[in-house]
Amino acid sequence: MLTTTDPVTLTGPLDATALRRAATPLTVTVDDVARARIERGRRLFRALRQDGPVYGATTGFGALVGYAGRADEADQCDNTLAHLGAGQGPDLPHDITRAALLLRTWSLAQGHSGVSAETVDRLAAMFATTFAPAVPRYGSVGASGDLIPLAYATQALRGRGHAYLDGRRLPAADALTAAGLAPLALDGRDALALVNGTSVTTAALALARDTVRAAHRALTDLTCLLTDLLGCDPGFLDAGLLRAYGHPGAAGVGTRMRHTLTGTDPSGTRPLQEPYSIRCAPQLLGAAEDALGYVDGVVAADLGGVSDNPLFFADADADADADGEGEGRVVHGGNFFGQPAAFAADLLASVTAQLGNLAERQLDLLVDPARNGGLPPMLATAPGVQHGLQGVQLATTAFVAEIRRCAAPAAMQSLPTNLHNQDVVPFGTQAALRSYDMAGLLGLLCGSLAVGLRQAVHVGARRPTAPRCAALLDALAETVPPVDPDRPLDADVRAAARLLLTRDLP
Repeated sequence: MLTTTDPVTLTGPLDATALRRAATPLTVTVDDVARARIERGRRLFRALRQDGPVYGATTGFGALVGYAGRADEADQCDNTLAHLGAGQGPDLPHDITRAALLLRTWSLAQGHSGVSAETVDRLAAMFATTFAPAVPRYGSVGASGDLIPLAYATQALRGRGHAYLDGRRLPAADALTAAGLAPLALDGRDALALVNGTSVTTAALALARDTVRAAHRALTDLTCLLTDLLGCDPGFLDAGLLRAYGHPGAAGVGTRMRHTLTGTDPSGTRPLQEPYSIRCAPQLLGAAEDALGYVDGVVAADLGGVSDNPLFFADADADADADGEGEGRVVHGGNFFGQPAAFAADLLASVTAQLGNLAERQLDLLVDPARNGGLPPMLATAPGVQHGLQGVQLATTAFVAEIRRCAAPAAMQSLPTNLHNQDVVPFGTQAALRSYDMAGLLGLLCGSLAVGLRQAVHVGARRPTAPRCAALLDALAETVPPVDPDRPLDADVRAAARLLLTRDLP
């Protein structure tokens, strides 16, 4: 796995660590192997366009493919991009846009897109700066790739539209100049290759998956801390019980929870059977783990795949012709169709919703004196004079409602467009961006529960008896002071979420 200082090369596989690092300046290198691939693909493109039509290089776009494109290559670049300037809404987060461009750069560097080496070099150079294109959120159906958002990103790299530098929104030309970058000069093939892929979808999905995975781990540990604070009997984690359940995720989560709860001493005062938010936690968290495994596979495939159309392939066994060029073929197809990511993002949304439900229900249990072992209502130090976690609990209800509202599947919403050229579409972009938003709310739900657990000890809950649970509580206590007296807790929730989602795991 890459460290925070390793350069990203365009020959080896791309992983989610590199995507996360793209949010800040990093070194991206075009090594000799990648350059050879790119130059071979460019030669193939130049040769094959002489033999017959090549979509986007000699033709119009989409439903207008049957018409000739512009004869001048620079004009064909404008022909590709200008009509796609139809996006609307707020700008995408910078971590998504920069991760998307890293994915696009890696895909182009595999040599199947026929782009110029200069285009890849210029893209690679951008990552050493804080430059981030201003890309509107709405406009992609995720079918011919993320056409509209990637067109905005490409135009910004050409010095058109707007971009961010050091977090400040500027005209793109000014941002490029201040960053020491030269505007991209593209022909039609370069321009189409930059927009005709699922890079925004994949970037948003990968980043969302990372956050949900971190929240899943955090919620597993918080459930252990809740179990210990209340003095619950951990028998619901029995290894034989969970093996009999038959699902590997539940067994794996149970193993982690038993490890975290090693040394716990049940109080003997709890009911024979705990509420489902405790007793069924390994089954719920285990099912989430199994589902996340599927999402992992889709993300890995998308990170290692080439999303573009058309693609150029060299015939390995062909003899070089008189000009030194090998034979090859251009293949027109649908590798820009983001259906796998759409399905995975919808599944991730379902996982996020149920994990959010669990966190909210556990906090509700913790603030309720009828179920929390006699702790004061809302964990207030002086109920009525103080209100403790009452505001936080109200906010978590709103977070869960928002997550549920966003959890409706996007991949089943196909609508025909583009004169029925795109007669089925996956809507993967919407699915992935929505999952990214939901993942952020899930992190806040974990932070809210953590603030509640920290406060519970302040108002009378026992100190954890399992050493690992005690260490987690101590880390939270260093980050979040007791709520005594009442104060705004929005920053505390965010601080607890950051701690949980970024800490090193035992």
